[in-house]
Amino acid sequence: MSRIPAISLENATDASRPTLEGVKKKIGFLPNVFTTLAKAPVALEAYVQASAILGKTSLSAKEKEAVYLATSQVNGCDYCLAAHSLFASKAGLSAQDIGAARHGELNAYAALAQQLTQSRGHLSDEQIAAARAAGIDDSKIIEVIALVAVQSLTNYLNNAALTDIDFPAID
Repeated sequence: MSRIPAISLENATDASRPTLEGVKKKIGFLPNVFTTLAKAPVALEAYVQASAILGKTSLSAKEKEAVYLATSQVNGCDYCLAAHSLFASKAGLSAQDIGAARHGELNAYAALAQQLTQSRGHLSDEQIAAARAAGIDDSKIIEVIALVAVQSLTNYLNNAALTDIDFPAID
């Protein structure tokens, strides 16, 4: 049971209702993470805007999902693992790929996200060199850092709130 209950669209404030309606239109339903964030309209708006902006990174959808899965695995966020397993499959990742991404093994982006999250950003020279050797330039390293940071927001929210999972169950 959630420690911070989600609000309904009908009970949303005038500040958060348009954002929630936009999310519902885009995704097809209104996930509990958004209706929980809506208890703090500024947090909801910050997350939605940051996510929209980061949707424009140079990473592919598969690479972004690998980052989200690796970050969520390290942060122990069952909600985001369920959500991003679904989104990753829609982006073309197989069940095996999703498992590998969760453990930082799918590609250099998953490995970098795992390292960033585990070390709270304190990467070694060797880790930076390995990312670069794998073709991740400095711009993409910074994009991965931004993706990890925004993903950590929802990971922490869901872990603290015990957000009810409204995505298909995962193993």
